[in-house]
Amino acid sequence: MRALREAMASLRRAPLLGVLSMTSIGFSLFILGLFGLTAYNIDLALSHVEEQVQVVAYLRDGTGESRVDVARKEVVSFPEVSGVRYISKVEALHDASQELTEFSDVFSNLEVNPLPASLEVSLKPGYRNPDAVRRVAERLRSYDFVDDVRYGRDWVERIFSLRRIAGAASLILGGAFALVAVMLVGTAVRMAILARSEEIAIMQTIGATEGYIRRPYLLEGLMTGLAGGLLAFGLTWGTWRLVDASFLKVSWMPDVWIVAGIAGAALLGMLSAGRAVRKELRGLYDL
Repeated sequence: MRALREAMASLRRAPLLGVLSMTSIGFSLFILGLFGLTAYNIDLALSHVEEQVQVVAYLRDGTGESRVDVARKEVVSFPEVSGVRYISKVEALHDASQELTEFSDVFSNLEVNPLPASLEVSLKPGYRNPDAVRRVAERLRSYDFVDDVRYGRDWVERIFSLRRIAGAASLILGGAFALVAVMLVGTAVRMAILARSEEIAIMQTIGATEGYIRRPYLLEGLMTGLAGGLLAFGLTWGTWRLVDASFLKVSWMPDVWIVAGIAGAALLGMLSAGRAVRKELRGLYDL
């Protein structure tokens, strides 16, 4: 209770500094929150695109249904595969005429169906990366009745690269703004310690331990970080509501991200305060 009272008193003694620190941390985390919201929606979009990743094996004309059935059962047993759909020549022509309505006259006047039958192979989550897709494609090519295999290699590799870039950018930006928050909280705590240097010197003289002196500043850092985290949450949520209601449908981040972000801001505030107070107290002891 003493530590809490002193932390509150310290904030009241320098309210402008406390508000400035909280606001600076809040806006730093707000920018990070906007980036997190953007990264989350990009990840959702890429996940949706990944779900469409398929490997298509085009079959030679005249391939018997019995051979196709045997192959389909074998392909389904591949660890990467979630399902296999057989598309006959007739179904392929029907699907093409439905998708390319502007060529309906051409399709209706065909004397011979030029489209091949095919096997559409869907992949399990976790196996939609370039290596896994390439592995499935190579195994499909080993069947002698398979004429060609397509899976949009460049497209798959581009999706995978985008996900890696987004993840790396999130880590770099998150680290940068965390560093800014550490510096802001540390500065506020150092100024508070310097303002009370005489009082701290007296406490040291009468035998107060370093832990006893540090606790109020740790709580001050925790409260500053928590307030900044709540401010960032409010700003991020308000921006999301505005964008979502106005011109672009955007998904909100998972609740666990929000809780982790606010808790992380509080912890960051406390740790940065601990670092600052340890450094300043060491300087006072040296005096």
